[in-house]
Amino acid sequence: MGRLSGRPGGRGPWRVLVPVVCLVAGLGFAASARDSRGTDLRPAGTANLTDLVRTAERRVQQADAVLAGLQRQVSAAAVGAGRADHRVAEAQQQVTPLKAPAGLTPVTGPGIVVVLDDAPQSADSAGVDPNQLVVHQSDLQAVVNALWAGGAEAMSIAGQRMIATSAVRCVGNTLLLNGEVYSPPFRVAAIGPYRPMEKALDASPGVKLFQQAAGYYGLGYTTESQAALRLPAYRGTIGLAYARAGTK
Repeated sequence: MGRLSGRPGGRGPWRVLVPVVCLVAGLGFAASARDSRGTDLRPAGTANLTDLVRTAERRVQQADAVLAGLQRQVSAAAVGAGRADHRVAEAQQQVTPLKAPAGLTPVTGPGIVVVLDDAPQSADSAGVDPNQLVVHQSDLQAVVNALWAGGAEAMSIAGQRMIATSAVRCVGNTLLLNGEVYSPPFRVAAIGPYRPMEKALDASPGVKLFQQAAGYYGLGYTTESQAALRLPAYRGTIGLAYARAGTK
């Protein structure tokens, strides 16, 4: 008590600071309530990266459904315009033969199916570099390039049609293709002559490396001939995106 009586001004600063701190905290709570609009700012479903990816995939699927509906409307409008205007009909006749080579029509024919898969999770993989146990972008690219070189006339990966502007990109062990995200196993289907495509796969250095890794680490690699493959038409955008030099 003697110490407190000797410092009569000791409580003064707290009398000022406590209301200020309470005011600042109140402003923070009010801002959070305004931003969240009554919801959790960090719900469990969005705090997890996997959930974020799945949520984005669902949004993409919903957008794809909307796109498919709009494309049907555009196709119907184009047919109507061709019937009403002979000039439009002539232009459509010129474009129609180009759709198949561009991958804009579904195709059916004999070919080959190649499936690449990650190694299974097991005790045998303990101490092994995880990068050796997954399918990489270079592995898929090697298969795709070999199939084209072997005479493939049309190709799809995971049910997505490949066209001239399609690019095989991987993030981790997921595939990004035509704006969609896919997880292994990756099914590559190609219509064309089976034997030449099989020989091209066997002759590809990149495919050979993956086959060796498959035998050593347990990665999945299978090929199978198919008498009647059906590949869907490409339904994405066909516009080209490229960089331009800036001007000062």
